[in-house]
Parts: sequence; structure tokens; C-alpha cells
Amino acid sequence: MTNDAKMLDPLEIAEAWHGQGRAVALATVIETWGSAPRPVGSHLVIDGEGNFEGSVSGGCVEGAVVGEAADVIASGLPTVLEFGVADETAWRVGLSCGGRIRVYVERIDG
Repeated sequence: MTNDAKMLDPLEIAEAWHGQGRAVALATVIETWGSAPRPVGSHLVIDGEGNFEGSVSGGCVEGAVVGEAADVIASGLPTVLEFGVADETAWRVGLSCGGRIRVYVERIDG
């Protein structure tokens, strides 16, 4: 792995941002069904300003996850999000690949 590739690892970014004193949430794909855009274990790290790195859906639902992450950062309460083609929200945010995903969003605390 090159240094450039290593710099883009969402877990390392989460650690670095948290170390800088930023409020940080981590979203992780915990379950997939059918034709899911990203595998289980994929991560998206989000800070309190809405900056993010990584991917949980190849761009399909990142906006919705970032929005939910803001609530998780504020409340400290983790949540599980589910997106799929049968879900009206999934169509609205663009997950039309035929699969479903579950994403766990948690605040990173010291």
C-alpha cells in the first residue's frame, strides 16, 4: 500500500480528525442483500462540519448518511440506516442498483 492509498483509509482519517479535536462519526456497512454497491465493512467517516471521506454505497446514499451522522454526532446515539430499492427513501437518494444495505452510524468518542 502506498502512502497516498494509506492516507485515504477512512479509519485512519477518523482517527486523525478525532485527534484534531473534530467531532467525528463513522458509518459502516453492516449487512448487504442482492446487488449492493459496497461490501460489508465499507466505511464513511464524517465530521461535525459535514466533511466526509470513504464510501458506503459508491455515492448512492452518502448524502443521506452524512445528514444522519450530524444527528448522531449531536446526540451521541448510534443508529442503523437501511436503504433498498423497495424503500422510497432509497429511490430518492439514488440506491437503484437492486440491492439493499444496512449502515451503522456511531459517534467516535475518545
